[in-house]
Amino acid sequence: MWGKLSKAVLVSSLALSLVACSAADSEGTSSKYPENTITIVAPSGAGGGWDLTARAIAKTMNETKLVEKPITVENKPGGGGAVYMAQFATKEAKNDYALMVKSPPILINANKAEGNSAYGYKDTKPLAQLTRDYGAIVVQADSEFQSLQDVLDAIKADPTKVTLAGGSAPGSMDHLVGILPAFKFGIDPKSVKYVSYDGGGEAVAALLGNNADVIATDASTISEYVKSGDVRVLAVSSTERLEGVLSEVPTFKEEGIDAEFTIWRGLFGPKDMSDAAYDYWTEKLDKLVETDEWKAELERNGWQSEYRNAEDFTTYLEDQDKVIVELLTALDMQK
Repeated sequence: MWGKLSKAVLVSSLALSLVACSAADSEGTSSKYPENTITIVAPSGAGGGWDLTARAIAKTMNETKLVEKPITVENKPGGGGAVYMAQFATKEAKNDYALMVKSPPILINANKAEGNSAYGYKDTKPLAQLTRDYGAIVVQADSEFQSLQDVLDAIKADPTKVTLAGGSAPGSMDHLVGILPAFKFGIDPKSVKYVSYDGGGEAVAALLGNNADVIATDASTISEYVKSGDVRVLAVSSTERLEGVLSEVPTFKEEGIDAEFTIWRGLFGPKDMSDAAYDYWTEKLDKLVETDEWKAELERNGWQSEYRNAEDFTTYLEDQDKVIVELLTALDMQK
């Protein structure tokens, strides 16, 4: 009888093992996730908002031990984020170890007419919105332009004599931030001379190297250049004046331009991310935003905290997609 009982136990154990293996295989990731190094990609050059956000997430997760496995950050610039977006949506679609930081360009690039991306937020798994930022219109410290009005007057007089630059492709975020005041001022947005760079850091370098007269960029990332005395910020796209080093900078509305533009930033997983990895990251991100270390990163970078979990973030993206389509339509730049 003991022999029969032992055999029955052995058969039951094997059956349970097979069921467990089958469950792990169907998910694509075992319950031990993560087992390898995780990569967060900033689809731009170093120094811009995506890069700084990715590094802040990695640093905080590693330092607090919220994630035991190492997290590395990779820069993959090109097309204002569109080049890596195509890879993320296809080759990395099942890669639980590849995450990506993005912002409004994930919506803009998929909806604009020229240089558009075939892929958008629906080709990812949104995990969380983490921050809120705003656009800034910036010139060199010794620029002849003393106000946003000065820039707009110069463009209206002769668009060919003013070069606007940004760290994203034509029709993308920096471009929209830069031409939105011009559009509201009665200038044909197509006449504005815009030069694109791969990331905010490169756009700042172009400004300081006299390859641009004005740049549109993120308010948070320009603060260090304001502190160093290299640049002046003429206006920001927020509803109210910002705090800190930009507290004296007027908003678009204060400059007579009835417009605003919010730059959210969030973390995305691949479209076919396993349930195990998805659950893992939604739990970890919930905890991340409560840590003192993350709050210190927000303050250090001049970011506004705005957290939405995966479900709320997905709903928000659906709503924002409609707003972007309306804006592009108004600028005659939609698909």
